[in-house]
Amino acid sequence: MRIDTAVPVSRWILLTGTVFLLSASLLYVAVLPYLGRSDSARDFTAVTGDAERGAYVVRTAGCIACHSDVAKTGGTFAGGSALKTPFGSFYGPNITPDKKHGIGNWSLAQFSRALTDGLSPEGEHYFPSFPYTSYTKLTAQDIADLKAYLDGIEPVARPNRPHDLAWPFSDRKLLGAWKVLYFIAGGFQPDPARSQTWNRGAYLVRAAGHCAECHTERNFLGGFQGSALAGNRHGPDGIAVPAIDALYDHPRQPWSREDLILSLQTGLLPDGDTFDGAMGEVVEHGTSHMTDDDITAIADYLFSGEQRE
Repeated sequence: MRIDTAVPVSRWILLTGTVFLLSASLLYVAVLPYLGRSDSARDFTAVTGDAERGAYVVRTAGCIACHSDVAKTGGTFAGGSALKTPFGSFYGPNITPDKKHGIGNWSLAQFSRALTDGLSPEGEHYFPSFPYTSYTKLTAQDIADLKAYLDGIEPVARPNRPHDLAWPFSDRKLLGAWKVLYFIAGGFQPDPARSQTWNRGAYLVRAAGHCAECHTERNFLGGFQGSALAGNRHGPDGIAVPAIDALYDHPRQPWSREDLILSLQTGLLPDGDTFDGAMGEVVEHGTSHMTDDDITAIADYLFSGEQRE
């Protein structure tokens, strides 16, 4: 007499499916949240934050436009209006020193970790709508100055508005995998072969000013693709953002170095038009308040033809 001990195919399928689901659940819960946890901690032992200088860093880093919606809320740095992207709408959070809704309870180390590693004080990943992919290059002095300034502004008890994102883009656990693919942490490295002005311009464009965040193409996962500053067909609010890697060779109207300097200071374009939208806010709250030396440094860097990363 022969006894058939073979397991029915349906049971094999059920067993295999169960193992797969358990493995996927373990990966989701125990592995994904811990991916992409960089540590580019700055050394602040010999650094003292300067609030007055921090007021200038706020301008160079473009904090006002994203974290303020004065027209609707009346509170500067108390939370921004919607940043519309192909993944949904992001809302800049309250960064006033309010202890409940803002960053009033954050230490300098926690503040730095948010900027340079994209991690909250609780260890959660931030969405890359917060440009830590560029801010990771900020110097310890700029970070300390920025924190000193923000600590001294008026606290606003305004709750943060949650982002409006579709799944899976709303799932922070998946951001660790995104960081593994697209985020390289680490401070700005000056080029010793270049001038001090060129390096200052490179720092302002690539780190503080985070120009690549809008002026570089992104793929379907939101990671950079192609050459830095070569333009982005799907920028904020769905508006195409032009290339700035070769302004001197613009297909419609080549820019001069002086054109760029004037545009960043006044918002006027070479053809007599003006910046609007996101770039208009960059000029209004940022570049129009910057020193002549810094604007010149940006122009020198962008017109050097060697800014592609």
